[in-house]
Amino acid sequence: MDPARVMLRHTVATLAYRGAKALRGLPPACATFRVGTTSRTPVEILAHLGDLLDWALCLVRGAERWHDSVPQAWETEVARFFAGLGALDAHLASSLPLGCPPERLFQGPVADALTHVGQIGMIRRCAGAPVRGENYLVADIVAGRVGPWQSPPSKEFE
Repeated sequence: MDPARVMLRHTVATLAYRGAKALRGLPPACATFRVGTTSRTPVEILAHLGDLLDWALCLVRGAERWHDSVPQAWETEVARFFAGLGALDAHLASSLPLGCPPERLFQGPVADALTHVGQIGMIRRCAGAPVRGENYLVADIVAGRVGPWQSPPSKEFE
């Protein structure tokens, strides 16, 4: 397999791992917690993550299309996030051509998605529901494992 695809698949799996950790056990009130008057809530960020993954899938299929979604219920957006990761990973794992250079896919929707997962983690901390820190270097992240069920953390800390 093309080394760029291998790296993208590992990055998508990393996004799934970190996303699962940030989303798991989020208290219901935290989903709509707003840090400031113009900031997004976690459910709004999660809807945006779904939009980014939809966009990434369009790009790998050779199209350029963006859609702003209206945020749905938390559970719906969580399912959409992992479905988007699954669809993107399936395309990357296939022999189908990439309709977008891998570097552009990474620098656009994939890197943006990593940033937004971090924002959810930060908002959780502000809302009093922090996610424990982790040494992600030793995390069990596997290309193709892009669902909500991830390996337990190898080395967490406060």
